[in-house]
Amino acid sequence: MANLHRGDIASHPDVSEMRERYARMLGGRDVALVDGPVFLLGLYCAASPWIVHYSAGQPSLMVHNLIMGIAIGLLALGFTRAPERMYGLSWAMCALGIWMIIAPWIVGSSPDAGVIVNNIVIGALALVLGLICAGTAAKSVPKP
Repeated sequence: MANLHRGDIASHPDVSEMRERYARMLGGRDVALVDGPVFLLGLYCAASPWIVHYSAGQPSLMVHNLIMGIAIGLLALGFTRAPERMYGLSWAMCALGIWMIIAPWIVGSSPDAGVIVNNIVIGALALVLGLICAGTAAKSVPKP
């Protein structure tokens, strides 16, 4: 069996190349922990008409939340796949959050308290997560 050296990697001949590659792979991943909650928020938003049971009474809001949930989920997948390009869309996540807060009165017809609270919670979470992503993206932009 080969003698494996388990010491310091500093003596490895390709250490600088490995460090550069590792830094490139992790570039833009400052808010990696936000991607999962954003995806779960999108999933809940899409399923919320059936969870809160307003799919029959608010058909237009049901379709609205389904589409918005898919959009939030796709943003989360984009944040995961190409973070350096997608974190610029964090402000879009904030806009989606604000829209979700006011949507029951614009899209729905005389929504009840459960529908209003559901959309306000989804919207507030989307706004907060979008602000976290946007703040981190602004800090990670290199200054000229």
